[in-house]
Amino acid sequence: MNVNELCAQIAITLPPLFECSPAPYEGVRVQTPLMYPDGGIVDVFILERQDEYVLTDFGEALGWLRLQSASDSLSARQNKFVDDVCRTLGIQLERGQLTLRIRKNAPLAEAVLRLAQAVVRVSDIRFTFQRQRPQTTANEVEKWLREKRIPFRRSVRLRGRSQKNWQVNFETRSDNRISMVFLMRASNRSAVLRITEHVATACRDLDYLKDAQSDTHFVSLFDDSRDVWRQEDYNLMKQVSTIARWSQPDEFEHILRR
Repeated sequence: MNVNELCAQIAITLPPLFECSPAPYEGVRVQTPLMYPDGGIVDVFILERQDEYVLTDFGEALGWLRLQSASDSLSARQNKFVDDVCRTLGIQLERGQLTLRIRKNAPLAEAVLRLAQAVVRVSDIRFTFQRQRPQTTANEVEKWLREKRIPFRRSVRLRGRSQKNWQVNFETRSDNRISMVFLMRASNRSAVLRITEHVATACRDLDYLKDAQSDTHFVSLFDDSRDVWRQEDYNLMKQVSTIARWSQPDEFEHILRR
């Protein structure tokens, strides 16, 4: 069954609020009406195998959850919550991905709903986190923007070419440009790769905004208060954005205003 036929089958069994389209690499993506706590859309991906369908979130739920944490890891209690969700809904946790395998004659709509519900319940574990440094850093940036009288919006949701929703930490405006600021913050080296890849992918997916508005650009603001960043991290982000360091606020201001 090709992706168009699979989408047609899904459209018959799911309400119109569930939108199906070809996935970027293989299979199909079902955009559900369910949301993450920050308003992001929950997507379910369906891959066709010889005698079964494999439904997965491609690691989005746990990836999103770790982005909310300063430590880049879940506590034993939080991992138990994840296990409880999976066990209750009959979901497998495979290499960080929420996965559900069903035979081709099984109800596909029920499986999509079950996996999407698991994503939401896992993301809700965020509310077990204590107040942590990333939120504090973002608050410091917000306070600084107010002091500098730079107009801004915080936690802006934008849809990329892939139809995935991305969160931009700050959108600032000056007379000459619009800056989409991603706050780069990591507590250890294990978190750096995940964060840089996430933001670099977001910049590439949102790159069409620079074509639509020539005064728009992306800024990666590194919280360099911890010695976790290496030159290759700056080099990677320099390919898709302008680099700024929170330890150098005057340079950051110049980037936003020029």
